[in-house]
Amino acid sequence: MSEWRPLSSADIAARRGDLLERTRKYFADQGVLSVDTPSLSLSAPSDPNIQALSVDDSDHYLHTSPEFFMKRLLAAGYPDIFSICRVFRGGERGRNHLPEFTMVEWYRHSMTLDAIVADTVQFIAEILERPTLSGKLRRQDYVTAFRRMLDLDPCTASIDALANAAAADKRLRASIGDDRDAWLDLIMATKISPEFDKDGLTVIQHYPLSQASLARVCPSNPQVADRFEVYFGTLELANGYVELTDADELACRFEQDLRVRRARGLPELVRDEQNVAAHRAGLPDCAGVALGFERLHMIDADTDDIRNVVSFA
Repeated sequence: MSEWRPLSSADIAARRGDLLERTRKYFADQGVLSVDTPSLSLSAPSDPNIQALSVDDSDHYLHTSPEFFMKRLLAAGYPDIFSICRVFRGGERGRNHLPEFTMVEWYRHSMTLDAIVADTVQFIAEILERPTLSGKLRRQDYVTAFRRMLDLDPCTASIDALANAAAADKRLRASIGDDRDAWLDLIMATKISPEFDKDGLTVIQHYPLSQASLARVCPSNPQVADRFEVYFGTLELANGYVELTDADELACRFEQDLRVRRARGLPELVRDEQNVAAHRAGLPDCAGVALGFERLHMIDADTDDIRNVVSFA
């Protein structure tokens, strides 16, 4: 007989409800507008590291994030906004990953990198009811973390040096090849994040431009982007950045993503022209954050398996 029972208890579901209520209250208290966006889209993100799920017998994709719709709202004159929604990603399965999960995403007008980092840390501490997390925060630049822990400059190190730092065997070297960002991601996951405070928050900021995503270039250092990630121990909780607002640069980054996708043999995608048009109309200066809600619940429930905080997977 097929197993039909839920993966977690009613107590877990009740606590999830509490955390969701706290999330909505956090933003309501600050006057941030709650918005809903479609789950279906005619375009998919060009990011080669994100796999969108297409809908059979349709030219639509399930959204991997509400980001592009929310930016269109901002370009149309909306104030600070947030969304709590289910999102979908292919190839996402494991102790920290599910192909369907809940994302909390928000955008703030005129926030600097320091301000949006502080806002994100405050959000996490308040939702988890752990005010001491703010005081235990460790924050460092991406390049500094590599130099401090591995005596390696991630922006200039050769592929061979990166492979050596990852202690890669011949099979792994052949699999990753010359993909610099894949090596950097592997090193971050296996060599650097395991050294983070296991019971505290760590913020890594100023990622290399090759990992800028849709973040603006740092005004004080054109070699890096105003992007950051927040970790609890080794668990990546949130990804955020001060947004790129230049439409021409956005179009160039889309094209670069598409070139990488072709080189990797990934499916061809149509560029999101509506997003480019919104930027041309005028995306205001803003910063945004995407946070995995189930991962936040994992910390609250003191578990290292995401399946322990969902009813079904």
